[in-house]
Amino acid sequence: MTGGDRPGVRASAAAVATSAGMLGLWDPAAFRRVVDHDSWERELLEDEDVSRHIRASSFVPVNIGVDGAFGLLVRVGVQGRPAELSRREAGRLAVSSSPYLFVSTGLACLSGIEDVSAEPDDAVLGVPVEPGEHAVTVHMIDWEAEPGSRDGSGLPVADALPDFVVLINPVGSAEGPWRSSVETFERPGQ
Repeated sequence: MTGGDRPGVRASAAAVATSAGMLGLWDPAAFRRVVDHDSWERELLEDEDVSRHIRASSFVPVNIGVDGAFGLLVRVGVQGRPAELSRREAGRLAVSSSPYLFVSTGLACLSGIEDVSAEPDDAVLGVPVEPGEHAVTVHMIDWEAEPGSRDGSGLPVADALPDFVVLINPVGSAEGPWRSSVETFERPGQ
């Protein structure tokens, strides 16, 4: 059960890879000028570039600092029926981000930062999100701590929890302040 069984709440899952140490949730309309490697570098190469897109509410970082493929579950809520962690996910929660503001034009894409572009390809998970302002929180799940999460070969079982659950909810009248850091999670001592 993904938690998408609540009326109006939708969930999508995929394995998403990065070779740049960062995944991201992004609105393709905000990156229509990213059409090749040079234009990508102008828009997203440096942390200050990424920060600009975070402040513009068009990019939410899942900044993990390591390369690899990660299981992600994106859950989208609606007004009056917010997307939430399932009881099982909450029981294995490692850390959560503060909410980021994300402005959707109808589609949220999730991929490695290197796959952000005007034309999302097959490496990108596309999730319909109502146009408007949304609060996005990123939750890191310690799925390996759950007994039975791996098979006899050490691989994740089919119903293993994901590495990350990303919750997207419409903004209510009294939400914020919004996280604007390239670092998704607070580090001890910050």
